[in-house]
Amino acid sequence: MVSFTRKDCYRIEDLMEILRLLRGEGGCPWDREQTHQSIRMEFIEETYEAVEAIDTNDIPLMREELGDVLLQVAFHCQIEREQGSFTFDDVCDEVCKKLIERHPHVFGKLNLSDTEAVLKNWDKIKQEKKQQSNTDTLTAVSKALPALMRAQKVGKRAMRAGMDFDNVQDAFTCISQETAELQEAMQSGTQEQVEDELGDLLFSCVNTARHLHVDAEEALTRATEKFIRRFQKTEELLKQEGIEMHSLGIDALDVYWRRAKEAIR
Repeated sequence: MVSFTRKDCYRIEDLMEILRLLRGEGGCPWDREQTHQSIRMEFIEETYEAVEAIDTNDIPLMREELGDVLLQVAFHCQIEREQGSFTFDDVCDEVCKKLIERHPHVFGKLNLSDTEAVLKNWDKIKQEKKQQSNTDTLTAVSKALPALMRAQKVGKRAMRAGMDFDNVQDAFTCISQETAELQEAMQSGTQEQVEDELGDLLFSCVNTARHLHVDAEEALTRATEKFIRRFQKTEELLKQEGIEMHSLGIDALDVYWRRAKEAIR
């Protein structure tokens, strides 16, 4: 058993000490075995669980899930502390300096009038600091992001560099053009061409969402949840008449689906 004094209230330094003990001699075998790679998916899962708590406005759950996310951050920092690379304090120091540097309108004398000006200046400082070209800002968007989220972020950065549709109608028209190209690929193209054109269509939808000030990832999430609710209602309507869903063809099912859509907007 390790030497540890229990408290009524713990702080961040206590979390780091607990992790040090868990990964040290006499600690937990599982914790001692972990690497950045082995707990990577846990980081992702905990982040999504925190997001779900935010979406449902469940405050007690949000507090718990944010703690789980913080644990993941602290865990990765402890791994690097053991290697002599950096510590949790180094991470805090770096992000504090970044916030101060990128908010000269708060911590300096720069006068910025609105949110758009703030974001443009943030990008300008970031590009200068990292010596990034406009292309570099696009390739810097993490490939680990969900595809819709990454596409929207790439489109936004391209917009700030000056490459974008003039208006939402032009973006929307591109959807029709890409739909026609997908139709052509479906009729006479290869599977690779179909996939390529479908990707272009999805990217065009994301661009239109951006011009409409809609988050494509959230919009698709809500649409998926709506589909599930309507599917459930369809199944309920069928059961009321003693019908199994798989026993009907799509045309017959569509009658019940339309009734479900009327009930669930």
